[in-house]
Amino acid sequence: MLLVVGLIFAAIGAWTDDTFYLRLATEALIFSGLALAVDILLGYTGLLSLGQAMFFGLGAYVSAVSLIAIPSFWLAFAAALMTGILVGIVGGLIANRVRGVYFALITFGMAQVVAKIIYNTRSLGASDGLIGVPIVKINFGLFIISSDHPVGFFLFVVAYIGLLYLAAAYILDTPFGRLLIAMKANERRIPFLGYHATSARLAAYVLAATIASLSGALYPMLRGFASPELLFFATSGNAVITVITGGVGTLVGAIYGSVILTVIKSYVGSWTEHHLIVIGVLFMIVVIFLPNGIMGVIRPKIVKLLGGKTLQ
Repeated sequence: MLLVVGLIFAAIGAWTDDTFYLRLATEALIFSGLALAVDILLGYTGLLSLGQAMFFGLGAYVSAVSLIAIPSFWLAFAAALMTGILVGIVGGLIANRVRGVYFALITFGMAQVVAKIIYNTRSLGASDGLIGVPIVKINFGLFIISSDHPVGFFLFVVAYIGLLYLAAAYILDTPFGRLLIAMKANERRIPFLGYHATSARLAAYVLAATIASLSGALYPMLRGFASPELLFFATSGNAVITVITGGVGTLVGAIYGSVILTVIKSYVGSWTEHHLIVIGVLFMIVVIFLPNGIMGVIRPKIVKLLGGKTLQ
């Protein structure tokens, strides 16, 4: 459904030559990658991370630095991939030493430290951010997509996030994914199944970090800069709100939640600067009346239409 809507939206955007809404939709999809990472930890592993924006922002900065040095998408992609894996391992080894609310606090603390370091680093633009990211030509051999082409780049991001979603859905449907779900239910019983809970938690953390970093790598290609605000708590908080609104533990709910909240912020923000009040009220309504999120209402009906087949 998301793919069909994306294709229709791209066709309308190409016909009307409306750059603003195409760019806005592209940004919403990019941030949905961060929401996917949060959902893997919160919805499947039972870990609330309040610092997932650290990986998203690092992916954006690493991508921006790579593109300024050598304007190659594949180099920036590889750099963001390695950053997500390496920093994810280090962060996971630190955060997985604690449980519950302490895990949330330590992920928050790590993100704040990294954000402040980047914020005060002049070579990375300090508080102004890293600007001057060049236009990127993504060469696929048979065709080339330019980051300054609204329709082409939007379709590329749709496919990109779709692949991240499919990869995450596949991994979570493997025995490893079942192990994460079992760990969320009762971590103390995992050793009786012959597995190490610590290793599984670390693997889940690295997976989420990598997805967030790869999503962040697209941001400077879209906007032409990387801002330290991408690493701040507000970005992590928005991702958590997105996941809860869309539906925790559904993956696709994270994508729809990101699109919905981005549209609401843009629409309400054009009327008033107090759009956060509207988002806060919406979040409270969802928590109280839709505890399973939007997909919690829609998903059972879709499953029924599909004859009982399960959905990620």
